[in-house]
Amino acid sequence: MPKNNKTVILGVTASIAIYKACEIVRQLKKSDLTVKVIMTAEAEELIKPIVFQSLSGNCVYRAGVFSQPDAWEIAHISLAQEADLILIAPATANILAKLASGICDDLLTCTICASKAKVIIAPAMNENMWSNKITQNNVQKLIAYGYKFVLPQKGLLACGAVGSGCLADTEVIVKAVKKYL
Repeated sequence: MPKNNKTVILGVTASIAIYKACEIVRQLKKSDLTVKVIMTAEAEELIKPIVFQSLSGNCVYRAGVFSQPDAWEIAHISLAQEADLILIAPATANILAKLASGICDDLLTCTICASKAKVIIAPAMNENMWSNKITQNNVQKLIAYGYKFVLPQKGLLACGAVGSGCLADTEVIVKAVKKYL
């Protein structure tokens, strides 16, 4: 089967739902998409980059904008140009706030800012964080800027309560990626 030749940049942030990002990578690869993962520094506290490297078959790009490159390239620019689509899953309240405010202080936010690719955001956080007025205002700003969302669902949260804020099902997220590609 010929390769699709489409590249998805997957931004992974520090939500307990990070384990679902592994299945997202698997499903995207199954659809013959190239997947390149950018992890925030906080995400690396929850899961090691080698997991995403093994699943994607590509090196994992890590937090720092000024990391020593393997080959001479400016990582956030080359990734931005390579991306057919950028998916952030799971997306924390922190990444939503940074994007809505135009803050570019790590590899993921700089790549998004430098890219003309469509961006899909799949939030995952505690219900109180998700329903917070500031978070909801940030979501509305991002929608107005053209970002697409796969909204969180209701389910069992990390704190043990049931509420909105659970990462959408991986199948729903992958379907949205295919739709926008």
